[in-house]
This record gives sequence, structure tokens and C-alpha cells, in this order.
Amino acid sequence: MLMLLLFIVVTVLMLTPFYAIIVASLKPAKLAISSGLSYKIDWELFTFENYRSLFTESADTYFTWFKNSIVITILATILSLFLSAFVGYGLAMYDFKLKNVIFVAILLVMMVPMEIIMLPLYKLMISFKMINTLWGVIIPFAVAPLPTFFFRQYASGLPKDFMDAGRIDGCTEYGMFFRIFIPLMVPAFGAMVILIALSNWNNFLWPLLILRTNDMLTIPIGLSTLLTPYGNNYQMLIAGSVMAILPILLLFVFFQRYFISGLTVGGVKG
Repeated sequence: MLMLLLFIVVTVLMLTPFYAIIVASLKPAKLAISSGLSYKIDWELFTFENYRSLFTESADTYFTWFKNSIVITILATILSLFLSAFVGYGLAMYDFKLKNVIFVAILLVMMVPMEIIMLPLYKLMISFKMINTLWGVIIPFAVAPLPTFFFRQYASGLPKDFMDAGRIDGCTEYGMFFRIFIPLMVPAFGAMVILIALSNWNNFLWPLLILRTNDMLTIPIGLSTLLTPYGNNYQMLIAGSVMAILPILLLFVFFQRYFISGLTVGGVKG
């Protein structure tokens, strides 16, 4: 009973900011900012004007940012899932020279703050002529250390007998990965889809360095540009923030069945 009460309290604390921003989006934007966030719906001030403005006056700008975020999130998630799973599977299932060195290197990279490698990565993107491109945001983190470590741990808990059976049946090494082990790693993919997509959707610092023009901005950067010393677009900021929550919310709804099981199994096996 005590544990249930604790979970209820934590849930309420986590959902409170979302509720507050939704309430703020349903009242005049300037009033919501001047009077601060409120948890009470004032029916006399209730209005959908912020959303109407977002879908009419600001539609071209906002949905360009929205499209850029969607494209980056989808491409980066797919690429990171495939490459990280491939590397993690190789580290778990095969024995080769420097295997442990590579694994230790992955662990060390996980401990390095983004701010330390930011400048070398930025100079690399200049050399590759990827400044102000979506690929410049995606490519540097295509093989992320955390998903690689997670897939390695998860694959380490899978029996290697499947590999022997696959070889007996004439399956190639790549065929075993795609036809045997990927179906077995579905819970791990489900968990990582949420974490990787959330990270890419909310990513602010790296896209801020790479993307230059307004038509290339993502949702977090675009919304931050609405607050300036010369004027603030609160209508677009508040309604746009609420709309930006929806894709990740839908993603979690679709993949939540794999999330807990994938994290649990991947965290204890290996």
C-alpha cells in the first residue's frame, strides 16, 4: 500500500507541469505569462485562440520546425537502433582480438560529457560540409554508446546455441542477426526506441550549433527563438510546446509494453 501511494505521488508530481502548460494554453497567452502558471481552469478566459493562431498565422514556420524534428528523430532513431544493435550483437556473440578493449572504450565514451567532444565534432562537420543540414545533426551520434552497451548486455543473455543451429541450417552470419537475433531482441528495440527518439526529439545543444537558417530549425530551437528582447510570441510558444509533447506521448503508448521488460532483461543479463 505504501509503495502504491509513493507511485501515485510521483505520478502526480511528474504530470503537474504538463497539466499546467495545457491549462496555460487554454487562456490568453499574455495573461498566462503575466499572472504565472495556474492549475485552475478559468472558464471565463477559456479560449482556443493560441491553437487557432498556431494552425493559421504561424502554421508555415511551426510545422517546418515540426517536420525537421520528425525527420531527424525518425532517421536518427532507425540508424542508431540498427548500428548500435549490430555492434552490441557483435561484442556479445563473437570472440576476437581487442574485444574487451573496444567494450571498455564504449564505457569510457559514456562518461565523457557532450561539451568536451563538441568542438572536435563541430570541426569535423565543417570538413564534411554538413553545417546547416539535417545529416549534420544525425551522423555524429549514429552509433551511440548507451544503446550499444544496452544491446551488448541484452544479447549476452541470449543462448549462443541459436548461432550453432543457424550455421547447421546454412544461415549466413548476417542472416543469423537479421532472421534469428533481431526477433529475439524485440523488447530491447522497444525500450531503445523510446529512449533514443526522446533524446533526439529534445536535443537542443548540438542542433543549435549545426543548424543556421530558420527553415532548418527543430522544435526546441525554434521555440527558443520566440523569446527575444524585441518581442515575444507567447501564443506560438505555449501552444507549440503542448503540440511538441504529442509525438513522444504517442510513441510511449505504442512501445510501453516493451519498455519495462526490455530495460529489466537488458539490465540484469550479461
